Amino acid sequence: MEIAENIQRLKHSVPAYVRIVAVSKTIPETDILEAYHCNHRIFGENRVQELLRKQTNLPRDIEWHMIGHLQSNKVKYIAPFIAMIHSVDNLDLLSVINQEAIKNNRIIHCLLQIRIAQEETKYGLSPEGAHELLSAPEFQQMKNISICGLMGMATFTQDTARIRSEFRSLAGCFRQIKSDHFSTYESFSELSMGMSGDYPIALEEGATLLRIGTLIFGERT
Repeated sequence: MEIAENIQRLKHSVPAYVRIVAVSKTIPETDILEAYHCNHRIFGENRVQELLRKQTNLPRDIEWHMIGHLQSNKVKYIAPFIAMIHSVDNLDLLSVINQEAIKNNRIIHCLLQIRIAQEETKYGLSPEGAHELLSAPEFQQMKNISICGLMGMATFTQDTARIRSEFRSLAGCFRQIKSDHFSTYESFSELSMGMSGDYPIALEEGATLLRIGTLIFGERT
């Protein structure tokens, strides 16, 4: 029951309005089911092939989130069921998501990934790039996607001041984009930031979605 206890402990430590995405990449389906049976329903994957296998085998009321880098040619596989894509980082990808959403007669919820870390390996738009994307005429024609907010990953470091600065920067970017592009849209409300090692800081800086793996499932082997 360790997974169930971890989830309950975590949920008691965050405000009610904050949702926890249980990061289940590489995690066995039996462990996901243990989390599911204690009424957790939101899970995040970062590889399409693994996501498809788990979505096929596990209960249909699971809310699957794509949290990893997504290639355009993989969108068609997850478009029928994905609840939210956290990692939109260019206009071409967003266009493909919109096209696949049209084919599946649904609106797909998306977050723009903003690069806030200084590490070269991190994906994401610059704040200026996000404004350019949202101002593009092509974006204005997309009716089957809903931009619900922003996602960002802090630098992997023990320097909590740096992590806080990066999360604070993302929160400021969120407020500016909300003001400039979504001031009348209640749906633009999500700030996906914070993982097992830094989520308390993310909460203090305004996170509404946490991506938590290790604190729920333990260390990955």
